[in-house]
Amino acid sequence: MGSHPGHGPVHGPVDPDVTPDDVRTSELDHALVRDRLDVLGVIAAGGAVGAAARYAAGELWPHAADGVPWATLAVNVIGCFLLGLLMFYVTDVWPPRRYVRPFLGVGVLGGFTTFSTYALETRALLAHGQVGIALAYLAGTLVLAVAAVVAGALVGRAVARTGRSGS
Repeated sequence: MGSHPGHGPVHGPVDPDVTPDDVRTSELDHALVRDRLDVLGVIAAGGAVGAAARYAAGELWPHAADGVPWATLAVNVIGCFLLGLLMFYVTDVWPPRRYVRPFLGVGVLGGFTTFSTYALETRALLAHGQVGIALAYLAGTLVLAVAAVVAGALVGRAVARTGRSGS
């Protein structure tokens, strides 16, 4: 047990950059969390769906430790495309809905895409001496992911425009 200057004993690990005043919460903070528990629930449910889909993709499309992780590349690019499409509709077409963005955007697509696995797989490629593949995978994923977000938004815009002109 240590102590924090001016604040008495501290139990457990101590972060010298954080004081007890930094972590005190007010009744307003508790109310904000309490009023959003439903949103946290839909994010968790969406995350479970997205993570299960990503896991299935990895099981269906395995890769060698020194080969290109195509499943991760595919889920990240597909997820970014769908995120671009979704965000276009959420911000420009559909009326506001409390659960659409948290469930689909943060939950499903956040659970589906996996940039942490992308980083670990890049590291694994480097560890196996596959520097060229690792760098191509590293840069290629970023370029394709950004292009996919833009493409998703453009496809959404084109479909929305077609839908408006056809009615």
